[in-house]
Amino acid sequence: MKNLRKAYRKARKGKSSKWYVKEFEADIERNMFQLQKELRSMTYEPKPLKQFIIRDPKVRLISASNFRDRIIHHALCNIIEPIFEKIFIYDSYANRKGKGVHTALKRFNQFKNKISRNGKLLAYAKDNNMVYGYVLKADIKHYFDSVDHEILMRIIGRKITDKKVLWLIKKILGNHMCEIPGKGMPLGNMTSQFFANVYLNELDYFVKHRLKAKCYIRYVDDFVILHESKETLESYKNHISEFLKLIRIELHPQKSKVLPLHAGIKFLGFRVFYKYKLPKKGNVSRIMHRISQFSGLYKDGIMNKKEILQRMEGWNAYAIHANTYKFRINMMKKLRKSLEEQ
Repeated sequence: MKNLRKAYRKARKGKSSKWYVKEFEADIERNMFQLQKELRSMTYEPKPLKQFIIRDPKVRLISASNFRDRIIHHALCNIIEPIFEKIFIYDSYANRKGKGVHTALKRFNQFKNKISRNGKLLAYAKDNNMVYGYVLKADIKHYFDSVDHEILMRIIGRKITDKKVLWLIKKILGNHMCEIPGKGMPLGNMTSQFFANVYLNELDYFVKHRLKAKCYIRYVDDFVILHESKETLESYKNHISEFLKLIRIELHPQKSKVLPLHAGIKFLGFRVFYKYKLPKKGNVSRIMHRISQFSGLYKDGIMNKKEILQRMEGWNAYAIHANTYKFRINMMKKLRKSLEEQ
């Protein structure tokens, strides 16, 4: 029960005003003891997932769990996450304490300095970004839809032998309606995020211990390897493609390429060059389009200035991590001018 209460507090964090949280809390003691009873007796059945589509900018199908199921997910991860955290490699950055996007990008900077010999320019360099080095930029094709339940359970079973815990994990995995039976995890579940790292920890070990690649970074299914040699990275790519067949997933053919470092590497929402970092072009286009939308919403009285500026704070929090000072100043001037003209 102590673990369930801790899980409940995590599940409600930032959501205490939501109707489903209030509904659960209306009879919280009975609901908590009911969850405990179902787990102990192995009669627990997850509720159907609520599905909706978001555009970020990709169209994604998100599957949201019922609140009581989210408590179960937190309770499970409270116990098994510390066990797996000990075996995860240092350079896996998604959904881990003390990691994240910007820590991964800092690590990328360290690696790009190393493989370019601290920015040694090519003989035919036209600017200060034309340095030595290459990057294998890759991701997994339809990763969350492709995760094989049998293989995942086998990986988990190496560390977890408790039959009730394994039963619970199977229940959670089986609650997702997959196109192919026995494959796939729902986007939006915290357990899916955790299991995604567990599954691709197999790739991490292959890259680090079999290929012995030193400059490797993974964020969910998006990963890079940096090296001085293009041929070495092409060889790594071929070996990785073969290895992934063993865990029944594959590289995305269009998004997995060896690129020169000086071309600018699209990684975690940015275009990373040697001397600077820029937002992805698509993200810039979207914010400019959004500014035009805000102008119309303000004119129609649907949004006020305060609401619009609050919406812009999120984009600025992202863009501030790139070399965008002048762009952000000009963008805010354009926004304020368009609002004043209404």
